[in-house]
Amino acid sequence: MGSVLDSLPQQPNPAPPILRILGPFQNFAANKASGGILLLVCTVFALVWANSAGGETYTAFWHTKFAIGVADFTLQEDLHFWVNDLLMAVFFLMVGLEIKREMLVGELASPRHAALPIAAALGGVVVPALIYALLNRGGPGSPGWGIPMATDIAFALGVLTLLGDRVPLSLKVFLTALAIVDDIAAVAVIAVFYTATISWSALGMAALCLAVLFVVNQLGVRHPLAYALLGVCLWIAVLRSGIHPTIAGVALAFAIPCRTAMNSPEFLTHSRAVLDYFERASRSEKDLMNNEDLQAAIEALEDSCEKAQPPLYRIENALQSWVTLLIMPLFALANAGLVLPGDLFKQLSQPVTLGVVLGLLIGKPIGVTLGSWLAVRSGLSALPAGITWSHIHGAAWIAGIGFTMSLFVAGLAFRQESLLEMAKLGVLTASVCAGIIGSVILSRVSRLRR
Repeated sequence: MGSVLDSLPQQPNPAPPILRILGPFQNFAANKASGGILLLVCTVFALVWANSAGGETYTAFWHTKFAIGVADFTLQEDLHFWVNDLLMAVFFLMVGLEIKREMLVGELASPRHAALPIAAALGGVVVPALIYALLNRGGPGSPGWGIPMATDIAFALGVLTLLGDRVPLSLKVFLTALAIVDDIAAVAVIAVFYTATISWSALGMAALCLAVLFVVNQLGVRHPLAYALLGVCLWIAVLRSGIHPTIAGVALAFAIPCRTAMNSPEFLTHSRAVLDYFERASRSEKDLMNNEDLQAAIEALEDSCEKAQPPLYRIENALQSWVTLLIMPLFALANAGLVLPGDLFKQLSQPVTLGVVLGLLIGKPIGVTLGSWLAVRSGLSALPAGITWSHIHGAAWIAGIGFTMSLFVAGLAFRQESLLEMAKLGVLTASVCAGIIGSVILSRVSRLRR
């Protein structure tokens, strides 16, 4: 996206002082590696905070009660709930938008192109879950089999971005599509296996909200506010139903319009006519503030631009920075605060910790590589141009970075604090090792090819 923007004509006016001051921060926000860097910083900060002399303040802070409500309806929960259940619903909304876009125009739109990342993701889901389940069969940690299934797309793409031109662009596309299919599987697992009891009346209200959203879509409503208000109602209904409320984010994504109200030829014709009108109006000696014709032309051009973009694209772009630079770092702060045990090696040998580590660190590389090989060997797909099996193997290790989604599933799977701490230790250990090993493999592949 950045290369396309760079090729456009630049604005003739010099940047105002405030933009020159904020420029470095804007460049950091635009960098694809920024999300991974912030996640890492917040993870380290949470670990230091939880293990410092004032470590008890970490738990106390995230259990601080906070109320949101209007009139008689008030929802009072701790900060941890608002991060994990409300803000992460926005994260899942963006995940849902990415899934929908990929299914319409991306790597998942073509069956032959989609076969490779789908097979790789399924292998990377099944093998880790089996490894964990075998190690924890019949034990107290058995509900955690979903923890090592998912890939953290922010960390994974952050690692690939830091490797620069040593990684082919097609490999980044492959890993992105793989992570999206991973997310689909994770959403399904959360909805089906990590829901204790269901309130059918609340679920019926959620279904009604979703039906209204699709009707609004079909009626041609495009303003994001309408979908935001109905999305809040959907979130509340799903929360009351017993299903984890983050599922509302994915459901909302599939109700958001993906059509444009004005096609490309219409946009060109209308915009040129408006610009011609603007040119004629600008011959007046009136400045912009006093020239109603100029203001009308600008408003008409803004309206054309809005109609030429699908709401799905605009909402996804609007959410990207908020999710990457705020929601995911906050999630890391709220969930990565693991108190490191004195008997670290003993903890690493516990079935829960070992199941997560081996699932992400061994199961992911084996599952992703095996799934990819079966897809190519069966003729369902082929390796993208410029990608070798060594690249696939390196990316399979990177896919073992399971930070955000793995921690999220761990919080759903375990209510017992000791088991949750073991799962967190396993996720952090495996994610660090997977990132390092994958980076080394891909760097070595790049050197050999050169």
